[in-house]
Amino acid sequence: MKLKGKVFKYGDNVDTDVIIPARYLNSSDPENLAAHCMEDIDADFADEVSEGDIIVGGKNFGSGSSREHAPLAIKYAGVSCVVAESFARIFYRNSINIGLPILESPAAVRAAEAGDELEVDIDQGEIKNLRSGESYQAEPFPPFMQEIIKDGGLIEHVKKELV
Repeated sequence: MKLKGKVFKYGDNVDTDVIIPARYLNSSDPENLAAHCMEDIDADFADEVSEGDIIVGGKNFGSGSSREHAPLAIKYAGVSCVVAESFARIFYRNSINIGLPILESPAAVRAAEAGDELEVDIDQGEIKNLRSGESYQAEPFPPFMQEIIKDGGLIEHVKKELV
């Protein structure tokens, strides 16, 4: 699966309360969550993000709450994937569960700037910065996890397997 999008770059320790503020957690409507995604750290994010764009974050991206609201908000805002130096483990698992591709690549994060365009091959773990022409390698998911992501998450994957 190949993705291409504009970079929205954030720093270290972007927690789930920054991704989707707690005051919106009384809703499980993905469109409502998307409308408020990142608003406490980037008030213009929801208005500026386009389908396919990519979030680039630093270390420990997605720490905090174990709820799936944070990766859902990101996915339904139109973000195609998140590239970070590292992810909080619960965010990592929740992202797979809802079908949001994520990759860890410290080198790609250090080189990316807000507004850059990245081309990401999820299957191979390759990240190319189209501004600089540089390529970076992340650890690709094993095939069974790639299937879960391609199917749109764990629930959709299980439904497919049961048919």
